[in-house]
Amino acid sequence: MLSVLFVCAMLTSATAQIKGYTLGDGVADFRLTNVDNRLVSLADYRSQKGLIVVFTSNHCPFAKAYEDRLIALDRQFAPQGFPVLAIMPNDPAAYETDSFAQMQIRAREKDFSFPYVIDESQRVAKSFGVTRTPQVFVLRNQNGQFTVEYIGSIDDSPQEAGSVRRRYVSEAVTSLLAGQPVQTPLTKPIGCAVTWK
Repeated sequence: MLSVLFVCAMLTSATAQIKGYTLGDGVADFRLTNVDNRLVSLADYRSQKGLIVVFTSNHCPFAKAYEDRLIALDRQFAPQGFPVLAIMPNDPAAYETDSFAQMQIRAREKDFSFPYVIDESQRVAKSFGVTRTPQVFVLRNQNGQFTVEYIGSIDDSPQEAGSVRRRYVSEAVTSLLAGQPVQTPLTKPIGCAVTWK
């Protein structure tokens, strides 16, 4: 009987972990390796008003289509206290282009203005409940505690930047900077499925 309860508890724990953060949840600190080999942690952003966390990858065409828009978001909002942090959650064994060496090359080629870190253990991706690349979590910093204020897509045009009508992340951050609630806090992420180990 005890072994059955233990197995049920483990399954419940695993399910809770896969579910990930939801709106209003506090985010636990994490430390991941950036393409410049420095460790980057959530705590590094304590002086910021918030953070735009984007789970992305090299191999996914949707993620590639958003690279310039991510750079634009960082350039617009980093000076206002909401920088971008890009996290690569995939198992590199599934796609060679998602390897750390290829991440370094891509960051140089695109001249990323933000850290591009690898989640080798996939623990951070699981804690966030990531399902796609790209997928965004806008975090607000309240006295050193980061809380989830937006989850979903960057905007409503996953392929063509010129066809964008709604800029979900931009709208969310603009609302937070104005001290207002996010009007559309949840959208469906469109992209490639995360490849798990």
